[in-house]
Amino acid sequence: MTPDRKKEFDRTMSDQNHQITILAENAMAGNRVSIEQLVDIFHQDIFRLVYYKTRTRMDAEDITQEIFIKMMKNLHRLKSPNKFKSWLFSIAYNHIRDYFRKQKMLGVFGLNAGVKDFNPEDQDTNNPDEDLLKKEFQDKLFEFIEDLSRWEKEIFILRFINHLKIREVAAVLKKNESTIKTHLYRAIEKLSRNNELRDLLTGDAG
Repeated sequence: MTPDRKKEFDRTMSDQNHQITILAENAMAGNRVSIEQLVDIFHQDIFRLVYYKTRTRMDAEDITQEIFIKMMKNLHRLKSPNKFKSWLFSIAYNHIRDYFRKQKMLGVFGLNAGVKDFNPEDQDTNNPDEDLLKKEFQDKLFEFIEDLSRWEKEIFILRFINHLKIREVAAVLKKNESTIKTHLYRAIEKLSRNNELRDLLTGDAG
């Protein structure tokens, strides 16, 4: 990225962060339109996070809705509007953890079927070759993520799937930034050694 493009990118991100802060302030004051706008802005990101953890469309849709309901009910607890994003992802992260606790309990009683049926990025492109490549990439990415350690997996998803900054990942996981960077570095090292996934990322497959 050239210096000019980096400046433009940083300026765009600053504008977006400022917009989210203003919306969060208004939402805390009970402004319904601002709440709806925040849901619209973050819905895809939260759904993606949930899906990469649950792998089922039905559960991902239900849990995403529950997360935003919890967000609305707890807006009065948000202390800093400029921390809204990390606060929302903390709610999501904790809710997903509760989901897995419940699934584990259901599993004890044989009540958990656990169907994996959906790709959150799955949209027909009317291009069979492109669709196949997309599915292959998703499958390889899932395999790679599953092979990571617990914290490498959590941090990799938040950083690269949901594009949170290091400090935001640290806030969500309640760990210091140096710890986040250490686990992230290990995950990136493993990614660099994954030839199949790296080729798909760079377009060198086949």
